[in-house]
Order: sequence, then structure tokens, then C-alpha cells
Amino acid sequence: MIELLAQTALQEPQRIRGLEMPWNRVMGSTEAPARAARVLGPWHPQEFMAECVETVPEAGGLMTFVFRRCDGAPLAFRPGQYVNIAFPVNGEDQDPVDRSYSLSSSPTEPWTFNVSIKRDPTGLVSPWVHENLTPGTVLEMLGPVGAFHLPDADRRARYLFLAAGAGITPIMSMVRTIHSLPGQADVVVLYHGAEAGGFAFHQELAYIASVDSRIKVFYSLGNRSKPNGWEGLTGRLTAAMLNEIAPDANGRQVYACGPEGYLNTATELLGKVGVDDTSIYMEFFTGDRQTILEYQAEVALAVDIAEEIAEEIALSAEDYYESQPTAFGLYEPGYNAEGTLKATGLPLETLDPDAPCPETPDTSPDLGPEPGSPDASSFDTVGTGSLTLSFIRTGINVRIDPTEHILGAAQRAGVRIGANCKEGMCGSCKVVKLSGEIEMNHQGGIRAREIEAGKFLPCCSTARTNMIIDA
Repeated sequence: MIELLAQTALQEPQRIRGLEMPWNRVMGSTEAPARAARVLGPWHPQEFMAECVETVPEAGGLMTFVFRRCDGAPLAFRPGQYVNIAFPVNGEDQDPVDRSYSLSSSPTEPWTFNVSIKRDPTGLVSPWVHENLTPGTVLEMLGPVGAFHLPDADRRARYLFLAAGAGITPIMSMVRTIHSLPGQADVVVLYHGAEAGGFAFHQELAYIASVDSRIKVFYSLGNRSKPNGWEGLTGRLTAAMLNEIAPDANGRQVYACGPEGYLNTATELLGKVGVDDTSIYMEFFTGDRQTILEYQAEVALAVDIAEEIAEEIALSAEDYYESQPTAFGLYEPGYNAEGTLKATGLPLETLDPDAPCPETPDTSPDLGPEPGSPDASSFDTVGTGSLTLSFIRTGINVRIDPTEHILGAAQRAGVRIGANCKEGMCGSCKVVKLSGEIEMNHQGGIRAREIEAGKFLPCCSTARTNMIIDA
């Protein structure tokens, strides 16, 4: 019976042309019925709390953490984007450590979302995450952020996905999204890993490729020796390998994610096989790729339209929940013009009308130098420029041009400021300004409450006035 079923010829499903994300028409619609669904549209980065509801071990040292927003709202994002998460690795009474991680789930299932994190034994955050992040843990997040994502609509939808190691996480979001959508598409995935048993999501990828004729998946072990029974490719990425899996690569949009060396090689090889630079999208965090400019433009646009969109989200959410039958029993989060309201969780108290009103403590940050702090006029001064940055802890004045990023000038002068991405995404260079004005163009690496407390990211900030910095 099974053999008979296997021999039955199945016709290819008939599909509409191209791919379109489910929110695309909603975002462009002006009709009232569609307006309520705009709450699902991926508008702009938001700050929210999320609860871990499940952990799923993956191959290759990854762990998938499934979250849901504490306010009950969906997380609207584009496949390939990431969130910035604050981890209390040093304890609840210390400042959290921010890290950005790609979303690996599909935005077509927005009520929960996945973050897949690879454990780095030498790292600060990932070991803590693997050992301490369990169902019930609540974390502060900011997102979605990122210009590395699929388009909202694509009439051709012909893609080549290149992933190495943990770079599979945003690619997995793209694959899952395409698999969940109707429409014509032609997808080739090439996934490089270090060992045969180290390919994360390999079972799901194999299933998707077996039931969805639009998606083909190839694996390569890099320069590792070929183990018995291995049916995939071997060797590092080469032009010959690209021609083997996708001889029409020059007609595809290419999305690549992985270590910087892998992406640099991919850039060179894609040019050799005829892929134009305008068709290449990479998850670069330290380079000078066009993607970085797209991040900056995207966040700048988000700032410009945030108030207008937040008002529409508030109205849309109200319309949506009011339109649902009461039998659904949906939890309705609170909304206002600034977005979703956060529940405080504080108990109700009965106030004594005859009791005196308690004084409100002064919680405004003290940004001025403390009494007895060093006099910056006695510091050595280095560099050239029209503005002066006084680094109190280091004891040095740095002259800087108003167009120069603060981090570079500080590091050249010997000021010790930790930095990773250097593009305003990871938050690792965060410092406090005691006085002065800056212009900051960050990509999600700092939160509003931190900015209000005087913190800033020197990697993506320029000085507008003379400054005193606690570094």
C-alpha cells in the first residue's frame, strides 16, 4: 500500500504569481475594515517586556527560546530582522547587558516569536542564557530592527540564501515565512557547518524541502573530512559550488549571514558568478556595506513617523478588539498614542483621605560632575578640532571635529571604551555624558530610559557642543 501511494503522480499546486507578506495590502489600504489589522504591520521598533514560554535544544550548540509579549500584543516583524534584549547577567540589581539576536521564527505566526542563540563558552551572555533563561523568565526587549529582511512584495521571488554556523537563524525565519505563504517562489539554501551533526534545524529544513517544491536545501562541511554516509557537499564556499547549486545565481536576490570572513568571501565569489551588488544583502555588523546605511535610514524614518504610526496602532488595536465576539475571551492590552501600555503589576491600595500626601522623590538623573571630581582644565589635551571632549575617568581632553564619531577619537586617545559592532546596534560602548549635547543615530542598541538617564553610544554619536564624559 505504501509503495502504491509513493508511485502516485502528484501535480504541482497552482499558485498566484510571486510572494506577498500578509500585512502588505493592509499597510497600503485606506478602507476601514482593513485598518484594524494594522496592529500586525511591522511599523517601527518598540520597547516591550517578553516572557519565555519554551526552550528547544538545537544542533550545533544552539538553543531556541520561544517568547510572547507580556502585553498580549503580537510581535510584528519582517523575516530576517532582530531584537535587542537586555540580559541581567550580573544580577537584578545591576545594569543589564544588551545583545542583539536574530528572530528565527516566521512573522506569519506573530503571537509567539523565537530567538535562537548559540552558546559561546568564552562569551559573557550566551553561557548565562543557556544556563539561566527558562520558561517564565521575563526580559526587556527592543525591536524589531534591521534592514536585512525579505521585501514585503516580490513578483519574481527568486532567492539564494547563504548561511554559515549561527547565520542560519535569520535565514530560517525567511525559509519558514516563504513556506507558510502562498505564491510562486524559487529558493535555494546553502548551509555551511562544522560537523555533520551540527546543522541546526536540519530536520525541519529536510521536511520543508520534501513537501515544498519551491525550496531546495544544500549542506556543506567546509574543509572537514567527509564522514561515512555524508551525502552533502564538502569544501568552503567557491564559485564552482555556487554554480553547482544555483547556476542562475545572477538572476536571484542573495541573502547571506555568517562570520565576517565568510561574508567577505561570498561577496567576492558572487561577483565572479555575475551577481550584481544591488542583489546582495548581508547581515554585516562591522563592515561598511550598504546594509549599514539602510539600517540608519530605516531607524531615522521610524523616528520621523513614530508619533503618527503609534496613533494609528492605538486606534487600530481598539477597533480590532472591539470587533471580536466576547466568546473569544481575548486578553486586551491597553494602548495609547505612544503604543502598548505596560502593566505595572502593583497591588491596589486604599488611601486615607486624611493622611498627608507623600513627597515625590526626585528621580531625575544627576548629570553634573560630582563634588571633588577632577578639574578638566588640568588634563592633557590631544587631537585637533573645534570641540573638546573631557573624559573624567581617563583624565584627558580630546579635541574633535563635529562630524567625527566620538568613539574613534576616544579610542585613538587611549580612552578605554569597550565596543563590538561600532554601528549603534549592540550597545556595548554605552557611556554616560555628564554635560554637553550630542547627535546620536543608533540602530536599537540603547533604550529610551537609558537616554533619559544620560547614557549614549559614542560609536554612532557626534558632539554638538563641548562635552564631559564619564569614561
